Formats: sequence, structure tokens, C-alpha cells
Amino acid sequence: MANIKSAKKRILVAQTRADRNKAIKSGVKTAIKKVYAAIDANDKEAAAAALLNATSVIDKATSKGVYHKNYASRKVSRLSKAVNEMA
Repeated sequence: MANIKSAKKRILVAQTRADRNKAIKSGVKTAIKKVYAAIDANDKEAAAAALLNATSVIDKATSKGVYHKNYASRKVSRLSKAVNEMA
């Protein structure tokens, strides 16, 4: 355990950020799962709506620094391709 005041603060701040990032990542994973669930159900309208939501969630996570922009771009691209290939 840290003895110095600034080191103690860094531990608290790191834990706070880790919790925040974990919550954001969990939301992204949920949004992605909803898109794939709609694709599996063969519901094009629901898949399109879920894709729109997932894209928004991924972009917000990227703007907060949780994901790298290339990772986010790749995820959105693959989701869009999956939805477009449904029909």
C-alpha cells in the first residue's frame, strides 16, 4: 500500500477511471450483441435501429478515450457490413 499522499490519490483516481471504462465497455458490448441478435432473428428494421444505436455508443466511447479510433471504425464497419448483407 502506498504511503505518500499523491500515490494514494493516484490509486483512487486509477480505480475510478477503471470503473468508468469498464461500464462504458460493457455498454458497447451490449449494443453490439443487440445488433447481432436482431440479425439472427432476421429482423432488418430492428437490426438497422440497433446498428444506429451501437454506432452512437461506440463513437461516444471513442471520444471519451476508452477505445482507439481505428478499433471503433473497424467495429462499426463490421456491424454495418453484417446488417447490409442480411437482405
